[in-house]
Amino acid sequence: MKSLLTSCPSRWIRVLVLGAFAGAVFGDEPNAFIGTPVAVGNGSAWVMVTTNTRNEPESVSVVMTRDALQGLPAYDANKPAWEFAIPIPEAGPRTGYDHVLLDWNPAGHLPEGVYSVPHFDVHFYLIKNEEREAITFHGEDRVLAMVAPDEQLVPAGYVIPPDAAVDRMGMHGLDPAGVEFHGQPFSHNFIYGYYRGELMFVEPMVSLDFLQSLKDSTTPVSRPQRYSYPAWYPATYRIAFDSAKDEYTIGLQDLQRFD
Repeated sequence: MKSLLTSCPSRWIRVLVLGAFAGAVFGDEPNAFIGTPVAVGNGSAWVMVTTNTRNEPESVSVVMTRDALQGLPAYDANKPAWEFAIPIPEAGPRTGYDHVLLDWNPAGHLPEGVYSVPHFDVHFYLIKNEEREAITFHGEDRVLAMVAPDEQLVPAGYVIPPDAAVDRMGMHGLDPAGVEFHGQPFSHNFIYGYYRGELMFVEPMVSLDFLQSLKDSTTPVSRPQRYSYPAWYPATYRIAFDSAKDEYTIGLQDLQRFD
């Protein structure tokens, strides 16, 4: 093992060490469960679930090392977004989230002039990966795929533009109250995702600039009246940098069980 570690780049050493403890209670947070890390940029990222004294989920977050923001893929017209699949911890309580996709958008995406800046989309999916992979808005399934969700599944004020339907992802419910829709640069916002009328993912979005500012931001989440899948849903989401650990956190917080 010594010879392997000394010959590996530092980011892979971290992945190997974290992987050895993946799924276990870990580190200086006694109620934290860590998923298997994956390589992102020059660093790594993993999912962490924290619990309360009743072993109920309090938060579920994507954690990234500082160097994960270095060495990220550059814009490629043939591949405008890069997808990193990050597994949920095997140990600890079930949150209802099946898997997490961290999407890096080096030039942003639509709507043009709103989200067309380098940023991350962090999708917490409530459906199986194979179900997500089968999502399409083309062909005979298009009408069924784009069925509007019941209004109780959409938070007050949110809109679902037809051009926000993305294959292998879903339809995106946007919050037009976000500053990015009112002449200010995009920093972060919270998205809900739908397919065939069901709410099947939640998504904090955050710009690269905001992460690099090292700010600590906790923002209330607008909630729908009900959900399509039983899970622990957030009342807030947090974007933060821990200078002691040299880690970024993008997380769902103040979780509450909804059936």
